[in-house]
Amino acid sequence: MTYRRVALIGLGLIASSMFWAMRRAGMDAHVTGYARSEETRETARRIGLCDTVCDSAEEAVKDADLVVLAVPVGAMGRVAEAIAPYLKPGCTVTDVGSVKKAVIEAVGPHIPEGVDFVPAHPMAGTEHSGPESGFASLFDNRWCLIVPDGAREEATDRLEAYWRALGANTQRMEVEHHDLVCAVVSHVPHLIAYTMVGVADDLRRVSDQEVIKFSAAGFRDFTRIAASDPTMWRDVFLTNKEASLEILGRFTEELFALQRAIRTGDGDTLFDYFTHTRAIRRGIVQAGQDTDAPDFGRIRKEQGGSEQG
Repeated sequence: MTYRRVALIGLGLIASSMFWAMRRAGMDAHVTGYARSEETRETARRIGLCDTVCDSAEEAVKDADLVVLAVPVGAMGRVAEAIAPYLKPGCTVTDVGSVKKAVIEAVGPHIPEGVDFVPAHPMAGTEHSGPESGFASLFDNRWCLIVPDGAREEATDRLEAYWRALGANTQRMEVEHHDLVCAVVSHVPHLIAYTMVGVADDLRRVSDQEVIKFSAAGFRDFTRIAASDPTMWRDVFLTNKEASLEILGRFTEELFALQRAIRTGDGDTLFDYFTHTRAIRRGIVQAGQDTDAPDFGRIRKEQGGSEQG
């Protein structure tokens, strides 16, 4: 059973990709959208994003069967409070945030009686943001984690079917476990990328021109990740503080062990460690979550505009 009317609150990468994926899937739902920025709303109208772009969140959610909160994690509670009086009985509210405990604590108290709240997290994205960054295939073969946290089974099943129709794989997960897993596979890696780019910028013995000119594939991947939306990632770390600090502590221990191996010339430790982590990479490729194509599947241009590692 699909939704007849869907409201997208926030019109960035995820929400715009959801809209195009719905159209690709042949869903005939009427999609309304709202963004706080007038410029974003005008852009959405210009590119045909959503059937109706509204000038208020309250207007957008009216009569909606599914309301998607696609705003920064730190803003979700405020948005939920604003739209709560306008939610119709029987509708489902969900979110796309990458933190769940904080979102549930912020949004849950504002959900009216007769409305289901089913948190979700599509594990997909790029370093780009805004309404023009979305594309229909973003969720293909990616995981969408569903965190029911006591939601009705009927509402949870319906949301899972919706995400599968958008191309995603789905899995249900407990709140705390979700936040810990995401700290490992997403949050801390982003923090490391931000840090490494910052280190290169601060290391005055390497000029800006050299960083740009000689950047190899590994550093370029750090810069790509570090180009992600600062507002979103600020909120992620402030709202998933405990799990992030736990994984950062473990990362620091591993880093110190490798530092000691380098200092003492312990090649066996380095080789064994790198062999183990290489096997993890191969497992990711075998699971279909990345490609084993050379240079990570980058499309190489002809000489004169080539990308070299």
